[in-house]
Amino acid sequence: MSDSSERVALVTGASRGIGAAIALTLKAAGFDVYGSATSEGGAAAISDALGAQRGLVLRTDDPDSIKPALDAMAHPPVVLVNNAGITRDNLILRMSEDEWTSVLNTNLSGVYRVSKAVLRGMMKARWGRIINIGSVVGRMGNAGQANYAASKAGLEGLTRALAQEVASRNITVNAVAPGFIETDMTAALTDEQRALMLDRIPLGRMGQCDEVGALIAFLAGDSAGYITGETIQINGGMYSG
Repeated sequence: MSDSSERVALVTGASRGIGAAIALTLKAAGFDVYGSATSEGGAAAISDALGAQRGLVLRTDDPDSIKPALDAMAHPPVVLVNNAGITRDNLILRMSEDEWTSVLNTNLSGVYRVSKAVLRGMMKARWGRIINIGSVVGRMGNAGQANYAASKAGLEGLTRALAQEVASRNITVNAVAPGFIETDMTAALTDEQRALMLDRIPLGRMGQCDEVGALIAFLAGDSAGYITGETIQINGGMYSG
């Protein structure tokens, strides 16, 4: 498994933003990349970006959607980037049961489901990379995002435990926790909101999706073979704990 061109990668939530950048960066690094979205339109956009039929419909909150998506891939993935996630922000006192459970089901239980589904192929290959996309909010917390923060904090615990379970098969499991990254969501911020955000970042700017993609590509390669069970912060210095 020394040639990255022989390696198939799956990036969930790859239709836009950080996920799209990760997929394109892995493709540029020589991986055979598939991306997933929750709709046919999103999958078609991924296929347009990656070429061929590389866009898949996969809902991490729906166990029945995972096997058909994996079956549509030419070969089992040996690189998995668990990027798909949702937010349903609200203060705890106002948060509905659905706002809580839907975020945990997609962001945390979804990582369990997809990781479990691809592990058999990685174990057979005796090589694999699982990279979970967390968030600085999982460490810092954020008012109005208790559900999201809990899902991302749980993701780090899952990462550490799974890393120990599969290390003997030369499979590494790591998490990457971005801070404020330039996406279509942050582009909608007001000047005042943006100024408040930048005030919290020592580097004085938001991160770029390509910078996150470059970190993922490193973790997916051979050079990162001795790194496992870690959460790597990429947040411009706003948090290092």
